[in-house]
Amino acid sequence: MMNLGLVILLLFQPWFVYLHQACNHLDRDSLLSLNFIVSSNSPSLNWSSSIDCCLWEGIKCDASGRVSHLCLPFRGLTGRISPFIGNLTHLSHLDLSHNRLSGFLPVSSFSSLNLLEALDLSYNSFSGEFPSTFFQLAEKLISFNISRNSFTGHIPSFVRKNDSLCSLTILDFSDNDFVGRVPPGLGNCSKLQTFRAGFNFLSGSLPDDIFAATSLEEISLPVNQLSRGISNSVVNLTSLSILELYSNKFNGLIPRDIGKLTNLKILLLHTNNFSGFLPQSMMNCSNLFTLNLRVNELKGNLLAYNFSKLLHLDTLDLGNNFFTGGFPLTLTSLKKLTAVRLSANQLEGQISPEIVAVQSLNYLSITNNKFTNITGAIRILMGLKNLRYLLLCKNFFNEEIPDENQITIVSDEFQNLEVLGIGDCEIKGQVPAWLGKLRKLQILDLGSNQLIGSIPGWLGNLQNLFYIDLSYNHFSGEFPEEFCRMPALALQEAKNKADGSNLQLPLFVPKTKIATYNQQYNKLFSLPPAIYLRNNRLTGSIPAEIGRLNFLLILDLSLNKFSGEIPDQISQLKNLEGLDLSGNRLHGEIPRSLIRLNFLSSFSVADNDLRGPIPAAGQFQTFPSSSFEGNPGLCGDTVQHSCTIQPRIDDPALLDQSSENKEVRYGLIAGVVFGFIIGSVGGMICPLHRLKFWPHTRSETDNE
Repeated sequence: MMNLGLVILLLFQPWFVYLHQACNHLDRDSLLSLNFIVSSNSPSLNWSSSIDCCLWEGIKCDASGRVSHLCLPFRGLTGRISPFIGNLTHLSHLDLSHNRLSGFLPVSSFSSLNLLEALDLSYNSFSGEFPSTFFQLAEKLISFNISRNSFTGHIPSFVRKNDSLCSLTILDFSDNDFVGRVPPGLGNCSKLQTFRAGFNFLSGSLPDDIFAATSLEEISLPVNQLSRGISNSVVNLTSLSILELYSNKFNGLIPRDIGKLTNLKILLLHTNNFSGFLPQSMMNCSNLFTLNLRVNELKGNLLAYNFSKLLHLDTLDLGNNFFTGGFPLTLTSLKKLTAVRLSANQLEGQISPEIVAVQSLNYLSITNNKFTNITGAIRILMGLKNLRYLLLCKNFFNEEIPDENQITIVSDEFQNLEVLGIGDCEIKGQVPAWLGKLRKLQILDLGSNQLIGSIPGWLGNLQNLFYIDLSYNHFSGEFPEEFCRMPALALQEAKNKADGSNLQLPLFVPKTKIATYNQQYNKLFSLPPAIYLRNNRLTGSIPAEIGRLNFLLILDLSLNKFSGEIPDQISQLKNLEGLDLSGNRLHGEIPRSLIRLNFLSSFSVADNDLRGPIPAAGQFQTFPSSSFEGNPGLCGDTVQHSCTIQPRIDDPALLDQSSENKEVRYGLIAGVVFGFIIGSVGGMICPLHRLKFWPHTRSETDNE
């Protein structure tokens, strides 16, 4: 039989607990006064005066019934934080992250929250200066995160009245608008494990006392304006596993004893001004998973380094430096290596067959070096069964591209390849038939070579191809009919299958006239679907069937010998952002239907034989006169030549006229317009929007 005392205890326990946790009335009224607004697409809060506030969503109370936790992340909250939050004087945990809250923080109210241990206001839209004395008041604070907001001013100092009370373990100021230096006082926080303040406008050097915070496991300060060198004292942080200082202005040498940081897993120092040799001690960082040093001024022979000690290395980026030697064969012993970029250095020689030992490799970029023997390189690299991204641009100069007699693709060779770049090599020959067997290919760059012959139509049959660059070659013949049916550009089903996975190393596309892109792409399917055939010897008309390419964003057919009229069907390319038809032999009018291209931001038909009025609506109101120059027959406000007669393409009266009458009429218009022209300016042909794989700082011409 159950003990009578235990039965009595169980009977009265709910009532006892209720009395014990009954919410403090002041706290309840203060919570209701916060006036949190929940967006319409989120369920409302169960906050009601008829319910004990200790049972409200996101609320916890301490033993005395005072509110200790207010946690409402991802709840679609909007509005501002009310000053009444200062009445919750027993609050120890405040988490309002990932909402839509905005405005200034009530500084005076936060000063009363001196029991606060954890504060998370990240991923909101707060603005204004953060309280400068916050850390002097919140002496029990352990975790602090205000990242992804719009806070301004200086980061508050970490110096406190009693330094022994610094119990902070996490500090995150990243992605705001803070300026000035990293404040002093971090060295007094002996328990600090994570310090983040990246994506701000911080300047100056790192404070020396940061290297006294020996419990630090992560320092993340990327994308600021920090400068000077990194002290060798950084090796005192023996627990450090993540060091992210990329995209700053650091200079000098990489600390010579950095190899003492044996717990280091991620080292990101790219896009700075580091110089000198790569420290040999770095090869002792045996736990490194990611090493990125691209876009610096580092030098030295890579063959002198023994990378085989970095047994856990997954990603290596040494691009855009001044390294010499050849491909370091010590990398071939790293069985976990999946991504390597050595581009834009001074490496030379041939690709060794030993590279096939790295079967885990799926990303390889050696562009902009001095490698030779393209036939041997492709034969060897075909043995990397998992290779998905292969970038060989700016090598193998003036060699012959291997044809189907030299390259035979069988079984699973190159069958995972999604990106192939062999541009800017000045290689000769014709497009080889073995490219047609790359069934997963999404991006093909053969631009800036000396390829001849017609463009093979079978390229348009590749199911996943959405970006093709054949510009600056010597191709002849007509626009391939098969290109008008490219599945990845024409079919929604194919578009849905596009690769949306993250790239280990990003691709960079520079900004040019036809494509206003100048950004980093971390996913393949984020790149603009494009066809580049610029500067060849293509003839014939632009096929009307090109209007089937619903997902095309950029079409560059400039500097060829295309003739005929601009097909009206181009207006069906609703997503088109860039269209360059300049430098051809096109005649007739600019189709008025093109004004329906609402996303068109770059357009040129310069240096053709077009005539008639320039459409004066939609995006055409934004294009400069250079987009139309070299066509004496064009008229309109854009070229400052008025049209004596303003014919409308969609005017039924004009549509009924015979072709002969229209020719006479347009001839008269062209003659009148020509009389007003003082002189014509030569065509302004922008450089081709070329797919490049390089960082966006530094001069574009220095990159791969």
